Amino acid sequence: MGQGGTLDGLLDAEARASGPVGQALAEAFVCMAGAAKALSVLIATPPVGGRLGAKAGTANSDGDQQKKLDIVAEDLFSDSLRKAGIGAYLSEEVEEATVFHPAGLLAVAIDPLDGSSNIDVNAPIGTIFSILPMVAEAVADPASAFRQPGRKQLAAGFFIYGPQTSLVVTFGKGVHLLVLSPELNDFVLVESGITIPPDMPEYAINASNYRHWHEPVQTYIDDCVRGEEGPRGRNFNMRWIGSMVADAYRIFMRGGIFLYPGDKRPGYEQGRLRLMYEANPVAFLAEQAGGAATDGIDNILDRKPHSPHQRVPFVMGSADKVERVREYYLDLNPPTRDAPLFGRRGLLRG
Repeated sequence: MGQGGTLDGLLDAEARASGPVGQALAEAFVCMAGAAKALSVLIATPPVGGRLGAKAGTANSDGDQQKKLDIVAEDLFSDSLRKAGIGAYLSEEVEEATVFHPAGLLAVAIDPLDGSSNIDVNAPIGTIFSILPMVAEAVADPASAFRQPGRKQLAAGFFIYGPQTSLVVTFGKGVHLLVLSPELNDFVLVESGITIPPDMPEYAINASNYRHWHEPVQTYIDDCVRGEEGPRGRNFNMRWIGSMVADAYRIFMRGGIFLYPGDKRPGYEQGRLRLMYEANPVAFLAEQAGGAATDGIDNILDRKPHSPHQRVPFVMGSADKVERVREYYLDLNPPTRDAPLFGRRGLLRG
């Protein structure tokens, strides 16, 4: 399908190609798109009765304090997916996985509102989702639907609410970019076959945590910071928005690398991102766009989840840059920065 089509047209093509599962995907996307439209309007509406980013006085599955908009987003997407007839549902905002419809063909894991700390500073926020096939065991054990590795995903993507409300999505056959048209009240296809550009010298990481990082990450960032005078032989820019959808969207549009590693702090050994509804969907998109995503060493999509809310270190972006980080991790006895090996690394220029 070419540029200028709509989400409905894209979904019709998927339904025709994939039979009953494709039809179930189409129904789920129509309902999620409706929730995203409603959330987009709410975000753009002047707040009444206090800021949307104010604490709601409740906590999510991890004990993090929820914002008012977190709760609204959860209600919008859980209600929409229940109406879509999905089988199992998992959200960052709830502790346990749930079966909505035992006969449903899909299991959906979702972060209804990524980057909620950005709500009141007018920075981009988003919704991330992963869609898996329903499994028979989930009727008795809902969490089993979400113990499937990321390679089992049927579709994945994220909505981003910024200057435009956009949808980045894959059905396993390339990555599509759609933008919400206020005039049509529909998502319009802007581009298919999105590829992550390989050459952008940008990295996204929370540099305030430098002292906590393990040596491979410190060394990688040090070499970027040294610029033209260092082993990389070029100058790098740092970007960090504090919302993964915003940093990921930039990488899909112009390249670079995003790192959220594990570090030495208690509770941060496995990073802070969730495997099922943050890392897996973005990793699936990255691979479909010619990029890569790892936990620093191993491919994210090959991990078999053991719990619905488990965390994972996460590195994604241009394939050459992700591979370079992997090389730093595998180098158990890193040489000095001026040693020949580091000079050779500079020739890779990733």
